[in-house]
Amino acid sequence: MIIYKLIFTFILFAALYELCYSQKIFVTEWKNEADKKVYITEWKSDADMIVFITDWKSEAKPNSGIWYFTTWKNEADWKIYYTKWKSEADLYIYYTDWKSEAGWREK
Repeated sequence: MIIYKLIFTFILFAALYELCYSQKIFVTEWKNEADKKVYITEWKSDADMIVFITDWKSEAKPNSGIWYFTTWKNEADWKIYYTKWKSEADLYIYYTDWKSEAGWREK
């Protein structure tokens, strides 16, 4: 009986770890459904966050700027809406080709 409790505890911990420590992104077409309204800037100096896109879910870390895009809304940590208007955005991002640049910027 104790072994089953240990196994259950381990599985629960692993599931919570994955849920809390990843940055999976879903892009929505609806503004009111989004957690963040995102504006893509052409200048790194204007960005709040520099974002690197990864193909691997396991590389995405919390608030690291390393984003994994998911096709499933219920799997996402953030639902984002891309806006054309800078004044409407909650978050300004700049996409980078370098993983080492990813993260929040100090302004």
